[in-house]
Amino acid sequence: MRYIFFILLSTLSITALAEETGLNSRFKNTPQELSSDKTLEFWGYQNYQGNSSYSDILKIRYYNPLDIGSWQGRLRLDTSIVSSNANGQEFNNSGQFSAGNTMLTIWGQDKDFLPNINATIGGRIIFPFGNNGQWAMGPQIRWLFKPTEGADTLISDFSPLLRYIYGFDTKNHSININPNEPSLQRNLQIYPTVGLSLTPDTQIRFWDENGMIFNTASGSWFIPIDGMIVHRLSKNFSLAIGASKQLVDTYKQYNWSTYGKISYTF
Repeated sequence: MRYIFFILLSTLSITALAEETGLNSRFKNTPQELSSDKTLEFWGYQNYQGNSSYSDILKIRYYNPLDIGSWQGRLRLDTSIVSSNANGQEFNNSGQFSAGNTMLTIWGQDKDFLPNINATIGGRIIFPFGNNGQWAMGPQIRWLFKPTEGADTLISDFSPLLRYIYGFDTKNHSININPNEPSLQRNLQIYPTVGLSLTPDTQIRFWDENGMIFNTASGSWFIPIDGMIVHRLSKNFSLAIGASKQLVDTYKQYNWSTYGKISYTF
């Protein structure tokens, strides 16, 4: 509960910080832009774990609008398949992919509930598919700061997100069945997302796909530098490529990661 309280307290802190530092003079905390479009994305990742170990991930991500009375929001569904190899050897499962975790995320904003904070509030639940994983869930909150009219800046948006994930049950809860069973998640996820407009159709975005993680159980950190170039090909299609490199990994996730996506909006 104290981490849920921390997220709510951060809502007031970020709003107050924006006023005290003059951020509001160049950037405005705007109501969330909750698109009514549907979007289907196909992602590919390669993560290097160190010691010549890699994991390849193929992911499908789908966004759907939600509209319930005065509440408007979005639903995001992620599902994936994963293949890993270790020490430069053949893939552990003979080159075949196996089911990865599936995540359901819902967020939105009510016109009548806390309208002055201009933030979306929601949550995520993780379903443990595949050979290992765990059930996990937690709340999230996100703000959206955009340049005020006439501001001279390359920054297209600053949209920080905080999410706390609490694992509560593992799949294959047995050392004999699953010797690599991970510890239950106790993670505060921090995404200080910043977008820069290079051209009208091209952006570079930092900490959009991969953010910082603070493991509240051990007090350890994973802090990467993460950047992604997004280019819109047309009204409906866009492409992106990105990379992430760990800077602090007392809470180990990966050494480096490369990824890309194709997105279709309809």
